Formats: sequence, C-alpha cells, structure tokens
Amino acid sequence: MVGDDDSRLIELRRRVQADPASTAFAQLAEEYRRAGDNEEAVRVCRAGLHHHPNYLSARVTLGRALLELGQLDDAQRELDAVLTSAPDNLAALRTIAEVYQHRGQMDAALEHYRRALSLARHDTALEHAVQRMTHAATPPRPPAPIAPAAVAELFDFDTLLEQLGGASTPPEPPAANPAGVAVPSVLQSVVLEPDASDPFSRLEQQLRESESQKMVLNELEAWLASIIADRTHSG
Repeated sequence: MVGDDDSRLIELRRRVQADPASTAFAQLAEEYRRAGDNEEAVRVCRAGLHHHPNYLSARVTLGRALLELGQLDDAQRELDAVLTSAPDNLAALRTIAEVYQHRGQMDAALEHYRRALSLARHDTALEHAVQRMTHAATPPRPPAPIAPAAVAELFDFDTLLEQLGGASTPPEPPAANPAGVAVPSVLQSVVLEPDASDPFSRLEQQLRESESQKMVLNELEAWLASIIADRTHSG
C-alpha cells in the first residue's frame, strides 16, 4: 500500500516530468530531502533552478541537502546567495549556522544562530543552541589569587614561630623544596605529621581540604620557611 508521503512524491514527480519548468520541482526536492534521498534532492533542485534561479526556498533546500552530503563549500555558496537577497531568511540562517558549526567556526555559527533567534524568539531549539555555544565559548574564570597581606592576617607570625621552633637550638640544615626556598626540619615535621592541636596544622588541614587552594598552601609554606631561615641565620 502506498503511503500519503509516497503518493505526494509520485504526484510531484509526475508533474515535474510532464513540465520540467514547473515550480513543483521545489516541493519535489524537499520531499526527497525529507525522505533522506539528498542526492536526488540536489539533482532536482539544480535542474529546477536552471529555470527559476531566484526561487529562494529551493536554494535553501539545495543548501540543506548539500550539508547532509558533507559538501560544505557548495552548501555555503547556495545559502550565501539566499542571504544576499533575503538577509532575514530564517531557514537559510539556521542552515548556514550548521555549516559553520560543522567546520568548527564556532564564532560565525553563534553569530548566525543569534540572528536566527532574533527572528524566532520563542524557538526553543535555537535558544538551546545559542545557550550551549555561548557556554562553550566562555572559558571558566580562574580563582582570584590571595594576596600575601591577606594571608598574613590569618595568624600571629611571632606566636607561630615560637610554637614551631620551641627550642633555642639551631635546626638541622634544611632541604631544598621545589620552589627553591630552604624549609627547616621543624617545619617539615609539621607538614608531614600534622598535629590537630597545633594552629598551623589546623590551618594547613583546612587549606588542603580545598583542591583549588593547593597553590596558596605551597606559597605559604615557602614563605614561612624563608622567614624561619632568615631568623635562624640572623640569630
């Protein structure tokens, strides 16, 4: 049994065969495209546009079929011709946005999607396309660095050094850390074996709980190490 779509396609094909100059070619080509026969859609469009070169909807159909076939340059050429004559042609704007997207030219694709959305403000598919591409084009903001002055306000350095140093005996010769700053052994022991009762250990534990503040912790350890080393040498 022949379906309604097949009956329509057969009727349109009969009309075009009877009169190759008939404008029914545009509808026939669109039916072929919707059925997935893009090659036949291209053939019918080109034959009909030979007689009706200004038939814009047929040129959009041709552009869509060429896009499906992966012939991006030819598709853009047809769609550019439509937009030159009709800059607000919604179907052409949507299709050429897809062409740019397939090429990886996301800025141009987003521009044409936005132009299409301005003509069809309640089109949810266009809204989602614009939102998705806008989000993808906007890199996440890096975390703001913490100024040394702000870190210095967290605790009293003199009290901290007394708690860390304790004894008046000079510390063992320090090992070099990756930052190139000598870290005394007493500070190393605090870093490696944190004591929950120690203020600096609690501070270190809180900083380590946040992955985004690892850099701050490293800078703080290096800074404290340099202060301890300076006071040790000067003493």
